[in-house]
Amino acid sequence: MSARALAGLMLIMLTPFCHASAQGLVTTLSTDRVPIQSNFTGGRISVFGVVEPGAGARPKNGWDVVVSVRGPRGAVTVRRKDSVGPMWLNLDARSYIAIPSFISILSNRPLELIAQAEVREDLRIGIDPLIPPQTAARVGANDPQFRAGLQRLRMQQGLFHQSADRVRFISSGVFQAQIDLPGIAPLGNYDVEVALFSGGALVTKNQLGFTVTKTAVEQWVANAAHTNGLLYGLATALIAVLVGWLASLVFRRD
Repeated sequence: MSARALAGLMLIMLTPFCHASAQGLVTTLSTDRVPIQSNFTGGRISVFGVVEPGAGARPKNGWDVVVSVRGPRGAVTVRRKDSVGPMWLNLDARSYIAIPSFISILSNRPLELIAQAEVREDLRIGIDPLIPPQTAARVGANDPQFRAGLQRLRMQQGLFHQSADRVRFISSGVFQAQIDLPGIAPLGNYDVEVALFSGGALVTKNQLGFTVTKTAVEQWVANAAHTNGLLYGLATALIAVLVGWLASLVFRRD
């Protein structure tokens, strides 16, 4: 076994948090908490896994692994603008209930080569299966244009991502994946599912998780803004006046 594979094994054995073990599969995360500071521009979390003998004999073409990451859920409305004469108006919309705010699908090769579409749909493997059905604001629910538009916008923001080369096998039974979080990663709990496939069929899967949270100072400021809005506004205005007064002293002409 190579040094990198041995390092991955040691991390799995020594990491006390976010450790999951199913029959034949042991996985862990490099951290269970991502702190958000004022200068946060993104983060990276490593997923390590070991395929144990209990998973069965190694398939001829090797194992397949899919890592699915889902962020906090919330409602979102997608609107479509249509031209009415010289103006553009929102004439139709679709709402999604409890949609993940962040989705990242990582695998060692394209999903189409890992399992058939029916299997992926049933196991909710991929971005599209993780998006719940639409509820119509007007008529014509489940319009695929809105679904495609939602995915396109979230991908442009870096909140939806799918990659077929982000799971890398260090050795025949040891793998590693990298979860990249954008600077606008939503706060809250994230679910990580690691699925092991063989010959197009699911062998086993593990559930992990981590939390994106603000650090002490940022959290205190956010809590103050929500719980004492009036005092927070007055303090902000006072600081702005003070900064302006100090600037006038520094840059005034004698």
